[in-house]
Amino acid sequence: MTPGHEGAPSRAGPRRPSWAGRNYTLLTTAAVVTGFGSSGALIASAFAVLEAGGDGTDVGLIAASRTVPLVLFLLIGGAIADRLPRHRVMVAANALNCLSQGVFAVLVISGNARLWQMAVLSAMGGAGQAFFGPASEGMVLATVGGEQSSRAFAVFRMGMNGAQIGGAALGGALVAAFGAGWVLAVDAAAFALAGSLRGLLDLSGMPERARGAGLLADLRDGWREVTGRPWLWSVIVQFAVVNAVVAAAEAVYGPLVAEEHLGGAGPWGMALGAFGAGTVCGALLMTRWQPRRILFAGVLCVFPLALPSAALAVPVTPGPLTVVMFGSGLAVEVFAMTWMTALHQEVPEEKFSRVSAYDWLGSVAMIPVATALAGPAEALTGRSAALWGCSALIVLLTAAVLCVPGVRNLERRTPAAPLVVQPVRKDPASPEDAAPSPS
Repeated sequence: MTPGHEGAPSRAGPRRPSWAGRNYTLLTTAAVVTGFGSSGALIASAFAVLEAGGDGTDVGLIAASRTVPLVLFLLIGGAIADRLPRHRVMVAANALNCLSQGVFAVLVISGNARLWQMAVLSAMGGAGQAFFGPASEGMVLATVGGEQSSRAFAVFRMGMNGAQIGGAALGGALVAAFGAGWVLAVDAAAFALAGSLRGLLDLSGMPERARGAGLLADLRDGWREVTGRPWLWSVIVQFAVVNAVVAAAEAVYGPLVAEEHLGGAGPWGMALGAFGAGTVCGALLMTRWQPRRILFAGVLCVFPLALPSAALAVPVTPGPLTVVMFGSGLAVEVFAMTWMTALHQEVPEEKFSRVSAYDWLGSVAMIPVATALAGPAEALTGRSAALWGCSALIVLLTAAVLCVPGVRNLERRTPAAPLVVQPVRKDPASPEDAAPSPS
């Protein structure tokens, strides 16, 4: 928006909101592009393994080869992102992902892909994500003033979730029509485009961060930040278990229940699609709803994550399961929004990536263990009992976290002078500064 022309009539189409500045638009567009490409690539990589002569076990091993370096390098990635300009770390990670997916695509298209090569390239992608994730956390919220941050982050999440849903649907169709290699090539191009967009960010308004005493000292400092806040480490522990049992229920038990009781892959795919649609609606809800006690509202919304496992344990018919999955998707998105708001509000900016790395580590570290133990647990107790156990763990842990005073009492606050990472050249009388809080 050009200063001094606020009253001029609109000439060509709708203008973006006053809070959606250049940096915000670049970050959101880049996230939509990579979300669209990566969700299709997940499907393509599985079919590439099968086309190369692999079986279900090989598909799991290739997926694990991405997860292991993600877990190993997360803490280092967080410390580095607090020492270097975060947007440069993001661009470098995008470049690594572009390279790995590009080589993966060439090998698959040429028919020369080998399983060990796929494992190495998937590991490169996981390493890239380990550096990208902590660096990217909080970047969107840092581009918008405190009064507008919740709405801006909700719109960002809505676009990202929508891109992932559309990318998965289109990716499956493109794999069937053109082959897995071309979908991987599209993902490589998406990383290249997203990295270019992030390279255009103007962070001249970002204050300089003092270098720490060293990498290990930075990691220890991040650990103290986490352990010094009971609300923070309790939710991280909670989701280490919640994410693990949800993954076991949906990745291992869900397809088995669908095959035996629901009519196969079609109804199960519809249920997973409903979960994705629920996340989009949850983000839409958060453009209007700003709970005062942010963590209390968010953690309450973790309880519905116990419902899909319970529905599979019964098991219910496809219709009710789809409704349950939609509701759990909506609820988990509300939690994600309030959680990021709390982190951005309470954690010092210069330590944000280190804290985010511990959060990421807690979220993913237990998933491989849970999926590996899902089969033995089913053999020991029966599938229904294992699924009820998943639900019980979610309920019990969530109830325990609600007993932490910081979770119940942490309130949203608007900074008196929020840091907005936009170009330093700014008209003090511009509408962005004068815009009232959205109702």
